[in-house]
Amino acid sequence: MCGVAAVAGPGEKATALRALVAQQRHRGPDASGTYLDATGAVGLGHTRLGIIDPSPAGRQPMSSADGRYWLSYNGEIYNYVELRRALREYPFRTRTDTETVLAAWDRWGVGCLDRLVGMFAFLLWDTRERRLFAARDRFGVKPLVYARSGDQLLLASETRALRAATGLAEPDAVTWATYLTRGLSDHGDRTFWAGIRRVPPGHWLTWKDGTVRVGCWYDLAARVGDGWDHRPVEEVQDRYLALLTESVGLRFRSDVPVGVNLSGGLDSSALLGLVQRIQGADSDVKAFTFVTGDPRYDELPWVRRLLAHTKHPCVVCRLTPEDVPELAATTQRHQDAPFGGLPTLAYARVFAEARARGVIVLLDGQGIDEQWAGYDYYERAGERGEGAVVQGTRESPLRPDCLVPELAARADRWEPPRVWGDPLRQLQDRDLRHVKIPRALRYNDGVSMQSSTELREPFLDHRLVELALRQPRDRKIRGGVRKWLMRQIVAEHLPVDVVRAPKRAMQTPQREWLRGPVRPWAESLINSALETHGGSWLDARAVRDAWRVFVTGGSDNSFYVWQWLSLGLTMESLTAERARAVG
Repeated sequence: MCGVAAVAGPGEKATALRALVAQQRHRGPDASGTYLDATGAVGLGHTRLGIIDPSPAGRQPMSSADGRYWLSYNGEIYNYVELRRALREYPFRTRTDTETVLAAWDRWGVGCLDRLVGMFAFLLWDTRERRLFAARDRFGVKPLVYARSGDQLLLASETRALRAATGLAEPDAVTWATYLTRGLSDHGDRTFWAGIRRVPPGHWLTWKDGTVRVGCWYDLAARVGDGWDHRPVEEVQDRYLALLTESVGLRFRSDVPVGVNLSGGLDSSALLGLVQRIQGADSDVKAFTFVTGDPRYDELPWVRRLLAHTKHPCVVCRLTPEDVPELAATTQRHQDAPFGGLPTLAYARVFAEARARGVIVLLDGQGIDEQWAGYDYYERAGERGEGAVVQGTRESPLRPDCLVPELAARADRWEPPRVWGDPLRQLQDRDLRHVKIPRALRYNDGVSMQSSTELREPFLDHRLVELALRQPRDRKIRGGVRKWLMRQIVAEHLPVDVVRAPKRAMQTPQREWLRGPVRPWAESLINSALETHGGSWLDARAVRDAWRVFVTGGSDNSFYVWQWLSLGLTMESLTAERARAVG
């Protein structure tokens, strides 16, 4: 896992490359390097977190054997061993999956992307064609952003690196308006910063002679097709389990220690069952889980039941109210955008603890709910208003009435593209490609990389997603049971009460802490939002009235409060950046 960087176009590049690399050092503390093309057209930068062949031979930017291609690469190609067999005539010099990407590109060109099983964002310079090619994995597990600065194009893994190199420091009003009014983010190519764009998941970007083009290389709907998989359910079960077992097994390929993230839910519990299936009863892979000390939310009893008859050490990572202010500021700096509240902070504690214990790679269970219709609103697919972007409690989780009308009017009116006639599959597609998964993956990349750790998502293997989406509705929801077929698949590996357990969101006492122990901190952030840039965006009287209602128990949803805190965190971070620049 690493940080990538590039500067393309006329003019001096060394200064910008140094800034890009320095700002991403946490993504790759083991090594760093730069490459400048002999003509000066392109420069590449890289920071390395050594996972596969962590020897000096794996340092980047890396050149192909003949020197034609130069690569700056972030991610893991899990099937690199199999690919190397197909590419055995290539004169490999390392054991890295990085060099496997170079060899695959040399053989198949852009067609190599379809052969890669993994997560990646890479930049490849072709010295012969004078073309820079960038690509991002199918579901966007690894980030890639870009910006123009004069006649130059800059690319990096993180927006804050681009901001440091270009001076772009203005919040994007459209993105913030969309987030504050609709709860939407990460659904398009805009970021929370004006002038900085994302390469969308499953897309490529090219630069040649100053011209930038962006296109799609992975179309989920086209890969799945319009039809249904009518094979006997037993045959589908066997195929899915075989792929799932292979997917988890591939993600244990590592030259550094690997652990797993656990909650008490079906998804991460299924992950543990598969680890046992692959490694056997003597597996002692460390299992990490977080707690907040509130029994209404903590899932430690469930986790301990899962681990009771195994040899997996249980590492408990505790989040306390005292941790929140400093950890939120740190997480904000690394996310450089709003994140998922206290659950994201609790997750950040898990990665910090893993790193402290020498576990550099963690696996988790992200992606099963979207594949197998695990959320309650999937049962209502096709009804008007089903599947809100942000789920509420007794009342709406959004307060667009607390924005000034001028900002609210700038919100993006985006609606998910209609790619399927089936309402359930259409809703799953929305969550997988535009809403839930892109947002969660951004959070996850940020909190893992801020502790210089790698997160792997075995359930987001594209082969699993495609197979699940081909299944008819009654294999996803049957008799009021969601994720029905998934439960059948894992039944033999898990306790019966886990298999039958209802879906539970990853919860923390966010509502209770904001009203209680962290209230002074929250009020300070809201004031920061109102007194800085947010002061021209938020209706101060409406915000303060809504805050009073919330803290006195008149509202049981804290999402909109966290939106204001996110704005406050962003404004405080930006103010600190500007003060350092002046100093």
